[in-house]
Amino acid sequence: MNKPEVLSLPKIFDPRGNLTFIQNGAQIPFEIRRAYWIYDVPGGEERHGHAFRSASEMIVALSGSFDVVVDSGDGEERIHLNRSFYGVHVPPMTWRRLDNFSTNSVALVLSSTCYDERDYVRDISEWRRLLSEGGGAGSAGAISPSAVYDSSLRHSLDDCRIVELSRHCHPNGSLTAVDNIDNIFPVRRVFYLYDVPGDSERGGHSHFKAHEFIIAASGSFDVTLTDGVDERKFSLNRPYKALYIPNGIWRSLDNFSSGSVSLVLTSELYSEDDYCRSMTRYKELYKQ
Repeated sequence: MNKPEVLSLPKIFDPRGNLTFIQNGAQIPFEIRRAYWIYDVPGGEERHGHAFRSASEMIVALSGSFDVVVDSGDGEERIHLNRSFYGVHVPPMTWRRLDNFSTNSVALVLSSTCYDERDYVRDISEWRRLLSEGGGAGSAGAISPSAVYDSSLRHSLDDCRIVELSRHCHPNGSLTAVDNIDNIFPVRRVFYLYDVPGDSERGGHSHFKAHEFIIAASGSFDVTLTDGVDERKFSLNRPYKALYIPNGIWRSLDNFSSGSVSLVLTSELYSEDDYCRSMTRYKELYKQ
């Protein structure tokens, strides 16, 4: 059985704020099928333990710190996460729980499967029995994205909107999730901005293909969108509200609050060819 391990993630240094990304086929040994984040956790609280029959996970501390306690059957190991550029890969049939949360911490979890209650093992006695019998793993099939999006269409500002995501509230923290099976677009890459000075501006580009969700996982900031003619500003300050931006829309981010984290879910793997970084070129392209 594979063991949990701490993986180093890319950290792109920038005086306007640092960036870390995770995408299919690169930083993680599985394809992203689900992304969720845990927030509003009271200091010192615990997120209850469970294992997955087939799902692999990557767990990252977007903000603050917490411990990931893992057990592959040979005893518990406690892993402390307090940097956004490290994550814990948790293989299937690993019992895990999260605890020792600091104030204002946010945990990002990427999963290899969409939500399926049948994949959870929530009773530790059952988990031990399955381990001893050598069973459990691989019992739930992978789910392919069914969402349809068109990266060839020319979109306008009217296609951009705030999407209210699921919010599961609990005394030991809230959880918001995006599953590829029912999302507007399949999530193939995740990146996040952090350590952003309050007077910085990020963005300043558009994408030819990529569709994105931008979420204020912590703190707040503004996103200004333009289609080359009209302009619209959105203020983001809730981790359960996402700004949907289809391809072909120019965006810039500013007015960051202290300690803010901008979480972005995107439909495409990184390619510099997908970026238009010149406003002059952008206006020339979309004049046509």
